Amino acid sequence: MTTLLRVLLDAREWRDFDVFLSRFTAAASELADLEGLEKYARLTVSEATFERWYYGTGRPHPDSRRVLVHLLGHSIDDLWSPASAPPRAAPAPARHGMSYSAPPGAADGAGLHEMGTNAAMAARRAMAFAMGEERGRVGEETMGYLQDEARRLASAYVRVPLAAVLDDLISVQDECFRLLESGRARPVQLRDLYLIAALSSGMLAKAGHDLGDPNAAMMQARTAAVCAEQADHPAMGAWVRGLQSLISYWADRPTDALHYARQGAAQAASQHGTVTVWLAGLEARAASLIGDADTVTRATRRATDLRETTVPDDLDALGGLLTFPRVRQDYYDVEAHVLLGHGDAQLAQRAERAVGGFSDPGHADWAFGDAAGARTNLGLARLWTGDLDGAAEAVRPVLDLSADQRNAGIIHSARRVRSALLQPGYRDAAVARELREEIETFSRPALALPR
Repeated sequence: MTTLLRVLLDAREWRDFDVFLSRFTAAASELADLEGLEKYARLTVSEATFERWYYGTGRPHPDSRRVLVHLLGHSIDDLWSPASAPPRAAPAPARHGMSYSAPPGAADGAGLHEMGTNAAMAARRAMAFAMGEERGRVGEETMGYLQDEARRLASAYVRVPLAAVLDDLISVQDECFRLLESGRARPVQLRDLYLIAALSSGMLAKAGHDLGDPNAAMMQARTAAVCAEQADHPAMGAWVRGLQSLISYWADRPTDALHYARQGAAQAASQHGTVTVWLAGLEARAASLIGDADTVTRATRRATDLRETTVPDDLDALGGLLTFPRVRQDYYDVEAHVLLGHGDAQLAQRAERAVGGFSDPGHADWAFGDAAGARTNLGLARLWTGDLDGAAEAVRPVLDLSADQRNAGIIHSARRVRSALLQPGYRDAAVARELREEIETFSRPALALPR
C-alpha cells in the first residue's frame, strides 16, 4: 500500500533520511516553542523507524504523531491511508536512490556505505513483506526473523547507543505479543515465542533503566518474568531477576537489589551458565551499598568459584547482555569493593586491570557502559589512595562520551566520583573543583531517542 505520507515525502523530495530528519527536528523545535513543551525539542527519529513509516509497516508514537501532523498538515489517519492517486515520479534522491546502476562515487567508501544502506533497507522491506504474507499463520520465516533479530539486538545493545536499537527492540516485542495474542501459533512455536518475548522485554527493561525510568524498567522486567515462566526457561527467569536487581541497584534501592539477586540465584541453582556468576556479582554490588563487607566478600568468592564450573548455555550463546564474561566480573568485583569507601594500592591496581580489560572496542566482550563504569571505579580507587590527579586522568575519557551514550548508569557512576571529590581532603583543590564542574556539565544532557 502506498500511503499519503509516502506520496508527500516523494513529492517534496524528502525521501533521503538526512533531509527528512532535518525537517522533522525543525518541526519538533517549532512545536516545542508553540506548546511550551521542552520534550518536543529533544525529539528525533531513527532511520529504521523512518523506513517503517515510509513503507507503512509501522505507526509513530504519540509525540512523533504530533510533529508529523505539524510538519505535513494532515491528520495521522490521513497520512497512513492509501493515497488517492499513484505517487508522482520524483527525481532520484541524491543518496538513497534504488537504481542498480553504480551511483556516482560508488568506488569510494561513501558510495559503498550508501549502497550498503540501500541494501539493508531493501532487506528489511522484503522481510516486512514476507511477514505480511504469513499473517494468517506463524510461518517459519517469521520465526526465523524474530530469532535472528533477538540475537542481533542482544549482541548490539552493549556496543551501540540506545537510539540505534530501541525501535527494533520495540518492533520485535510488539510482533511477539501480536503473534502470541493471535492464537495462530502452533504449540511447538509457543515456547520460542515466549522466550523471544522475554528477551525483548528484558532488553526494554534495560532500556528503561538506561533512560533513567526505573518504574518503566521494572514493568518491562515483570513482563519478561511472566514470559520466561511461560517459556519454561529457568536460566532466562534467573536472568530477569538479575535485571531487576540491576534496576534496583542503580535506583538506590540496595535492599531490593539484594533480594532480587538472591531470588535469581535460587532460581538458577540447577544452571551452569554465566548468569549464575552475574547474580553473585550483583549480590556483592548490592551489599556494598549498605556497607555489608562480609556479604561482599562471600559473594565475590562465590562468583569466583562459580566461574570455575561454568558451562556456557543458550543465553551465553547470544552474547552481549545475555552473557557475563570474566572482564565484566572483574569490573563488578572492583566496584563492590570500591563502593565500601576504602581501598589501597592493590585495589587501585585491580581497578587498572579492569579498565585494561575494556581497552579494545573490537573485542567481543567490550561494552561502552562497562568500560565507562570501570573507569569511574578506577577514579574512586585512586581517590581512596590520595591520587587526585590519577583519578582525574581515569575519569576524563568518560566525560568525552557523546550525549547519546550518556545513559543513567554512566551518569550515576560519574556522580559518585563527584560526591567523593567533595570530601574535605579534596574539596578545595583546583583539580577537584574543575573535575566536579566537568561532571556536572556531563550529567545534564538527556538521551534524545525516537518516540
